[in-house]
Amino acid sequence: MSACRLVVWAVMAVVPVDELARDRVDLCELNHFYNEHGQLAFDQLIFYDWCPVAGRFQVRAWRMVKSPWQSPQRDWHRDGWWVLWIDGDRLRVVHADAFRETWTQYDPEIEDRRLHDPTQRRKLR
Repeated sequence: MSACRLVVWAVMAVVPVDELARDRVDLCELNHFYNEHGQLAFDQLIFYDWCPVAGRFQVRAWRMVKSPWQSPQRDWHRDGWWVLWIDGDRLRVVHADAFRETWTQYDPEIEDRRLHDPTQRRKLR
């Protein structure tokens, strides 16, 4: 068992969690956003679904990374990726078909808002 999984199980034993929320997305992005001075401002997870009409990935949801154990892990059995974290009062696991890690000086989620109305996003459960 990996160290990340051990940490998650330890947290689950201490923090009351109402239920496990499971979601599936087409793409999970770990984005490292740097400010105009080249300093890391924040890390975020951005979850996308492919839109065949628009011909591009569209943001479904995003979350700030608050701990290193929130990093996506390779799922060799399902040929994809997963990320697990406590999201409010529930434990959430998101499986993704693909993963990418980016380092930017712009926020990809904000850029997506210009192309796709955030109120029209399909939310995580």
